[in-house]
Amino acid sequence: MSSSSSSSASSASSHPLLPYGWDEDWQSQFVPYAEQGLVPGRVVRVDRGQCDVVTGDGVVRADTAFVTPHDPLRVVCTGDWVAVDPGGNPRYARVYLPRRTAFVRSTSSKRSEGQILAANVDHAVVALSLAVELDLGRVERFLALAWESGAQPVVVLTKADLVPDADVLTHLVEDVVHSAPGVPVLTVSAHEGEGVDALAALLGRGTSVLLGASGAGKSTLANALTGEDVMDVQATRDMDGKGRHTTTTRNLLPLPGGGVLIDTPGLRGVGLWDAGHGVGQVFSEIEELAPRCRFQDCAHQAEPGCAVLAAVDSGELSVRRLDSYRKLVRENQWIVAKSDARSRAGRRKEWKRRQATGRAAARAKRGEW
Repeated sequence: MSSSSSSSASSASSHPLLPYGWDEDWQSQFVPYAEQGLVPGRVVRVDRGQCDVVTGDGVVRADTAFVTPHDPLRVVCTGDWVAVDPGGNPRYARVYLPRRTAFVRSTSSKRSEGQILAANVDHAVVALSLAVELDLGRVERFLALAWESGAQPVVVLTKADLVPDADVLTHLVEDVVHSAPGVPVLTVSAHEGEGVDALAALLGRGTSVLLGASGAGKSTLANALTGEDVMDVQATRDMDGKGRHTTTTRNLLPLPGGGVLIDTPGLRGVGLWDAGHGVGQVFSEIEELAPRCRFQDCAHQAEPGCAVLAAVDSGELSVRRLDSYRKLVRENQWIVAKSDARSRAGRRKEWKRRQATGRAAARAKRGEW
């Protein structure tokens, strides 16, 4: 190792932002901005054009005017590493470093634009409440987005204390495990403290984002992991076992055992966003069967020699899994096609704008005003 790289590693290992995920690679990427007199920070919260950024001097408020493009996937978000002004009023976040990973979903609007929920995450934790009936299709949808983000998905079944029957609990866990190949599945009771240590150990390195529907117990889980009442929590309703929605912003919280956690508001809609790879990961058994089909373009509907349908007939693959796979594939194909169409329309609009500007410049040069 050269003296310069050794010095960089030493500097990164002693940096005050180390508990928030700062490392040697971030240090190296930041060199050009340090030379401009800017300081590094991590976005812990974004709100209406401003963001809270944790720096070596503590949390500062910064304006995001310089990092707010028209593309909703390029706006600054919780988890970003940014270069901020060392002083001034207001202070500005000048640029954010290239993201390692990004959790993106499709918005619930008819425009179906992408929305980035968290950046630079290593684990995408999907919280599901055992107090209500499990929606396995929703689990698979969350996991497709998690895999697509580049993070390692983790499923946490919360409120395990509300399922007193051990056999029922085992059955529920098995259902989720079958729907989440290659994904750790943990059961947790935050109120009883059961399973929290195992989850904390899993999340002890890197950054994790906590995802799930309203009432899934995310805020209670965040409090258990941090060891403090950092998030407001409301009691579970007796009538249906659901919690009440409390989190309204995405917040980045350091964990006492290492790592950081991004808590998010409850998600009503979980639309796919160009998640073809993620869908393939969730339904890996179908992806493995597909090459055995007689036809390369087999849609697994009624084609002769379809290995996927044969697996359904033999009981190797459930009808529910195949139906869920078809649904997510269709949805993803639709959103990709719509996104491509919007991109083409944007390029045409920009081309026409440039043409108009060019014609105006030519008329001005000829004095034709």
